[in-house]
Amino acid sequence: MSLIVQKFGGSSVATLDKIKKIAEIIGTVKASGHDVAVVVSAMGKTTNQLIEMAQEISADAPKREMDMLLSTGERVTMSLLCIALNEIGIAAVSLTGSQAGIITNDRHNDAKVIEVRPFRVQDELAAGKVVVIGGFQGVSYRRDVTTLGRGGSDTSAVALAAALDAERCEIYSDIDGVYSADPAIIKDARHLPEISYQQMQEMSTAGAKVLNAQAVQFAKESKIAIYARSTFAPGKETVVRKLAPGQLKGVKAVVHENDIVRIKMQIEQEQFSLLLNRLKELSVQMKELSCSSSDECKGYNQLSFILSTKNIFSWDSLKTELVSIFSDKIRIEEGLGAVSLIGDGINDDNMVLHETLQLLESNSIVVRGITTTSFRISLLVPKDSVVQCVELCHKQWIA
Repeated sequence: MSLIVQKFGGSSVATLDKIKKIAEIIGTVKASGHDVAVVVSAMGKTTNQLIEMAQEISADAPKREMDMLLSTGERVTMSLLCIALNEIGIAAVSLTGSQAGIITNDRHNDAKVIEVRPFRVQDELAAGKVVVIGGFQGVSYRRDVTTLGRGGSDTSAVALAAALDAERCEIYSDIDGVYSADPAIIKDARHLPEISYQQMQEMSTAGAKVLNAQAVQFAKESKIAIYARSTFAPGKETVVRKLAPGQLKGVKAVVHENDIVRIKMQIEQEQFSLLLNRLKELSVQMKELSCSSSDECKGYNQLSFILSTKNIFSWDSLKTELVSIFSDKIRIEEGLGAVSLIGDGINDDNMVLHETLQLLESNSIVVRGITTTSFRISLLVPKDSVVQCVELCHKQWIA
């Protein structure tokens, strides 16, 4: 009997009525002859509400205690869903991330899954039960509860699918797959029926909210296909899987991210190590890091990197700390956003970049920085220019 892993996001489980409907969806899959393991997020905006409660008490709450607090949201959902399943005659059992065998490192608030030991899940499946697992959480090798960061329930689902050798992993949310841009900005954004692991990973890293980047990496390594679907509006879907190189050539999506800051520094090697260790302690991820040194630098490292402040528990506190430590050696640029073009082969030559820069210049949009990878061109622009930049780039390359 094949196994399907399903994941339902916060909007899908926001109310008791929705939870009851999800129980019916799961029941249909179970009745078709499949074993089913389900990963759930916290209900609606519960995680945000828990964060706000903590911030009312402290602007710098201990990260271990934040993990203990935030992990409760998924426990509520999984218990309610199991009650709903049992109510319609489907045997179900709920498990926390630790009970499901999700082992992580000891980095709080942004832990990485290092191993999955799904023995308890396998035992319950063998007994004919639907197993409902709280997403977004695991347990460190030190036996502390950890959380996986924003979008971590996706990672929980794909990691479990890989460990359980599932047929596929279905990710359900309030949208029916992946689009060429955020439909809230681009009304005629194109639905993408399929996309490669690499392109999806670049989109997630650049700010797309459909799937978590670490989850896509797990799927890629384990060759698990991800089906991104709408919970209550079935029909279209996006399949994320391995595709032949060049099969989806050219710009396929325009992704944006707000609330970006760029930090430039001139520091010694010991200070660089201090910076890296402090950001690691705070679970803050550096992106687009550039580091150089030369004889002219007189022993200093010239650093430049960006941070996404939406993923930082208390950006104001961190900014104050960095300025106090590095004084006049640090320069912080706020009020920025990033717009990224995603696609296979877009950097085979400089044509896409060159024409995009010309387009933005002709529309008086100042580009503050450029970064490229094999599948991505990212442009740093003023935050108030992000929407216009997305509209122009989408019209130029996709519409």
